[in-house]
Amino acid sequence: MYVVFGANGRAGGETARALMDRGAPVRVVLRRAEQAAAWQARGAEVAIASIDDATEVAAALEGASGAFLLNPPPVVGDPYVRTQEIGTALAEGARRAGLPKAVVLSSVGAQHASGTGVIATLNQLETLLDGAATATAFLRPGYFVETWSEVAPAAIAEGVLPTFVEPSHRFPMVSTVDVGRAAAQILYEDWTGQRVVELGGPEDWNAADVAGAFANALGRAVVPAFIPAEQRESVRAAEGIPSEVATALLGMYDGIASGQVTYERGQELRRGVFPLISAVKRIVSAAQKTA
Repeated sequence: MYVVFGANGRAGGETARALMDRGAPVRVVLRRAEQAAAWQARGAEVAIASIDDATEVAAALEGASGAFLLNPPPVVGDPYVRTQEIGTALAEGARRAGLPKAVVLSSVGAQHASGTGVIATLNQLETLLDGAATATAFLRPGYFVETWSEVAPAAIAEGVLPTFVEPSHRFPMVSTVDVGRAAAQILYEDWTGQRVVELGGPEDWNAADVAGAFANALGRAVVPAFIPAEQRESVRAAEGIPSEVATALLGMYDGIASGQVTYERGQELRRGVFPLISAVKRIVSAAQKTA
């Protein structure tokens, strides 16, 4: 039995589906009982638990041969305090359950304790979960291509792709489809101790490449529009993002620009196969359905 936390999110959902596609028994861990029906219809077992409650985490992990663990994206409050709470609960729950194997979702750049904004919370998470399972793999993917869905409406309606990264700057990006497949594959592998697996797409891309993929998907021109640092706080405030969370999120883009959010030399590096255009077409299709 494989246990997947965050199954209603991008990476967790893709991991659960990838495992089920392999015919593996899967238990998804959800926050609310009303979320269970859709997963049960797919054939998954469901556990209801709070990710920051060690007792509930341990119960959800009971009998697991492996688990996919993560720190959900920050929504409110201090992201570092929240990571401490979640990481501590996950680690204690894993130890109580005697978890033999864990794949922990991290990020490229997590080798740095600072200078990477919100990604520094994943450095913190890796420290907290080190040794929580008999075998632990920290999966460090690049920037999720699916994160560009946040600006898809502008690309679709105006032919403009807002970006906080200079359009020509290439950096690690990968679709969550590849993240889920990689997590499932690693859970099937045998190893002991701790390992780090970094994951990029078929190649590193930039915002201009993403704009080109939107243009391909839409059949008309889409151009990247760089938003300078002095304008970003007001953009996040207009989106209703609390200041502590916004500061951490914007710090990630500073880390990308400085070159800190990138692969760590000496670690295992894998490449996904899901094309950028395919990922962007999924984004456009979802955006048009909800428009």
